[in-house]
Amino acid sequence: MDKNQLGLKYMNEGNMEEAVKTFNEAINENPADPIAYINFGNVLSTLGEYEKALKFFQKAIELDENAAAAYYSAGNLFFELERFNEAKKMFEQAMKKGLETSDNYFMLGLSLVHLDNNKFALPFLQRSIELNENDAEARFQYGLCLAQCEIIDGAIAQFEKCIELDPKHSDAYYNLGVAYAFKEKAEDALEMFNHALEIQPDHLLASHAKKIVEMGQ
Repeated sequence: MDKNQLGLKYMNEGNMEEAVKTFNEAINENPADPIAYINFGNVLSTLGEYEKALKFFQKAIELDENAAAAYYSAGNLFFELERFNEAKKMFEQAMKKGLETSDNYFMLGLSLVHLDNNKFALPFLQRSIELNENDAEARFQYGLCLAQCEIIDGAIAQFEKCIELDPKHSDAYYNLGVAYAFKEKAEDALEMFNHALEIQPDHLLASHAKKIVEMGQ
């Protein structure tokens, strides 16, 4: 097992101290390898050392401008800092450099959602679930985006699939209820709000929506 693989093993085990040490050794042994800088940056990002982490991602890009994983990691860092426009640019660069993963499409779509560009986000969120059909959270976010674009039937289909994949997703039940209420299906809406409250009794939005629908019956 080389130093990068060993460092990732430590990272997955939550042993960040050993991960930092091992990735540092990997850099010292092969300072021209961008992967070690990306890995080190990811550890620093996990530890909240964002500015230091960004320098390692930038170093990886200096060594290899086609290091798609470096752009993706930098995108995640900017997203964590709520610097969504910078995150979007990094995820776009990762895509241009050949990173065809569901995660990159998902994060690009989510960045666009935070920038209030729902229509532009749709194709990226759609591509994300095409690449990983069993990602419940991607289904949920795609459904939300469809709902924001007033594509209600499409949103319902995604919320239903999300619940199928994750039966405890209270927000999916709530938003499915909202969609049913929009289509004036009061009984179906109440059933969904009740499911949301069974899973999460303190779900204030579901509780409020339930009262509104009940008052309108």
